[in-house]
Amino acid sequence: MEKNISRRVFLKDSALASAAAMVAPAMMVSCKDSKKASSSRRVLGASDKVNMAMIGIGNRGNEDIQGLYETGLCNVVALCDVDMGAEHTQEIINMFPDAERFRDFRVMFDKMADRIDAVLVAVPDFSHFLITMEAMKLGKHVYVEKPLARTFMECELLMEAEKKYGVVTQMGNQGHSEANYFQYKAWVEAGIIKDVTAITAHMNNSRRWHGWDPKITAYPKGEPVPETMDWDTWLGAAYPREYNHDYHCGQWRCWYQYGMGALGDWGAHILDTSHEFLKLGLPEEVNPLYLKDHNPFFYPMSSTLLFKFPEREGMPAVDVTWYDGLDNIPKVPAGYGTSEVDPNIPLVAGQPFKPARLNPGKEIYSRTLTFKGGSHGSALTIIPEEVAKEMEGRLPEVPESPSNHYENFLRACLGLEQTRSPFSVSAPLSQVFCLGVIAQWTGERILFDRETKQITNSPLANHLLWGPKPREGWEDFYKL
Repeated sequence: MEKNISRRVFLKDSALASAAAMVAPAMMVSCKDSKKASSSRRVLGASDKVNMAMIGIGNRGNEDIQGLYETGLCNVVALCDVDMGAEHTQEIINMFPDAERFRDFRVMFDKMADRIDAVLVAVPDFSHFLITMEAMKLGKHVYVEKPLARTFMECELLMEAEKKYGVVTQMGNQGHSEANYFQYKAWVEAGIIKDVTAITAHMNNSRRWHGWDPKITAYPKGEPVPETMDWDTWLGAAYPREYNHDYHCGQWRCWYQYGMGALGDWGAHILDTSHEFLKLGLPEEVNPLYLKDHNPFFYPMSSTLLFKFPEREGMPAVDVTWYDGLDNIPKVPAGYGTSEVDPNIPLVAGQPFKPARLNPGKEIYSRTLTFKGGSHGSALTIIPEEVAKEMEGRLPEVPESPSNHYENFLRACLGLEQTRSPFSVSAPLSQVFCLGVIAQWTGERILFDRETKQITNSPLANHLLWGPKPREGWEDFYKL
């Protein structure tokens, strides 16, 4: 397949021709005169436990469920997964034998919404929005794995829903409750981190699509659906395709229509604190500087993306450059030091994370200082070492975290804390990644109007802010 793909081929092969038919005002119904969902919300006190439904119980969902349960602040009352008979779901099923079991989240809500206070959403990226919106409409608090949603406008709708329904929300970038969060906040407030002009972010470990044939010219052929799997519910609002094992069990992240690639997977663990505390908001330009083996189906083998953020609130413009891919290692500044195993990165598929030549992380360049940081909760260091030693006496005390990310969510449900990654914070961060994915997908530089929230130089890219029109029967999920 040639690198430069015509717009007609792109639309046809990506099943996005219907995207143009999605008109935002028709889908985004005004909520000014409507009441908040309250009919099935239980009033929780500080001494209660939160009754949770866990949606997506294998792989990453397994780890989330155990993290939530280990806080001692929740009861697991329902388990929901489209493949309840799969091997990867059995550990959680065996842990909670008394929990009600479902394959379809809609059936679960119909049967027991009055017994659920909050939900975990740990399903493929493209279905985050559907389940989260339905839960919020029913007045349920929501913990949603990152990235928040698959498209820019889904994130926009979730921010509106957060305001309308008044529920507790948290995106699952767990490092946002650890050392890096509190250190970054303290260093910005003390003026240690200021006048930042550039950030380099990188994730160069092997991804699921590495080693695949980059000459792919079509989606994979259909295979028999596993007897235990509800494939139609897995598809949700997406274009109806036949089952293939390369869409399931994490493989969905490879495909533009279903996942957010390395950027959506790791960006929220690497750029979250910079985005929040530097008040970056949305970029005005995203430029795909390098896309190795670009095609319209799954993510490039390597990507370099330049995000340009303008001046804001007295702070200088910032260029954020993202690198992924095995052969796309960015240069590091003098005095960087070694790249050892980062203990703050949790287990990946149950195994300790093994870094490539360079740890996932970032370098932050201000007009006076350079900072080195890792991923998740990793604290920043000032580099080179001699400058760090000179700064020691001027660094502020950093408070310890009062709760991890799971405990923070549950304590917020009980009225004891406020979440650190609510949709008002995590949706704009996720929208940055959605814009990056559009640039990866189209292969085009995009210009973005931060006021109107529209892409101004490409009708195709602007349609992708919404994505394909939802298939029949799923339209109401996109209405507030």
